[in-house]
Amino acid sequence: MKVSDILYLQVASLDEEESKKEYKSRIADMDNERISIEIPIQEKTGKYKRLETGDQLSVHFVTEGGVKNFFESEVLGFTEDVIKLAIIRKPDPNSITRVQRRTFLRVSARLELAVKIGENLQFLAYTEDVGGGGVSFLCDGHIPLKVNDTLQCWLLIHFRNNAIEHAHFKGEIVRVKEQEGGKQLIMIRFVDIAAAEQQKIIRYAFERQLDFRKK
Repeated sequence: MKVSDILYLQVASLDEEESKKEYKSRIADMDNERISIEIPIQEKTGKYKRLETGDQLSVHFVTEGGVKNFFESEVLGFTEDVIKLAIIRKPDPNSITRVQRRTFLRVSARLELAVKIGENLQFLAYTEDVGGGGVSFLCDGHIPLKVNDTLQCWLLIHFRNNAIEHAHFKGEIVRVKEQEGGKQLIMIRFVDIAAAEQQKIIRYAFERQLDFRKK
């Protein structure tokens, strides 16, 4: 990460639609603890995002080979130079999640998952693992699921800061594996997921990985 790099960020908000919006900014200056960025703009609308001190940010930037680098930050304040700049906290390099375009970290996790298939069949399940490319979950063996079925899913995510969010996606079943006790393990890959929803899952997976390292 260096001066003139482009940052893509989302601002935490109680308004679900607002929290999904992605803004683009550019690094104007940087030191060991802070990053000064241009006021973010939403490319689709051309509108600037009014930031406030204390705003919590989910940020990523792209490096060579299409690698996405994710980190969490917050707005520390503002400065007026030639133009107004926002000052955000610089992340510890060890806290940056690096994700290859086609390779996603997967971690074991028991999260509640609401699943819908077709118009009538809906059920709750619990994940076995989650990652930026898909999830697997356990459910009753009598539920008629097969490879290539498409599911609509809502994942309930508990973050380290006690925030709770939902991530919605469509997934395709790639494997069904019978388990003991009349259960089945369903493995799915994402086929339709918004970038903001995927980032929530990647962020959660990274937090889990950090927890595992501390044990």
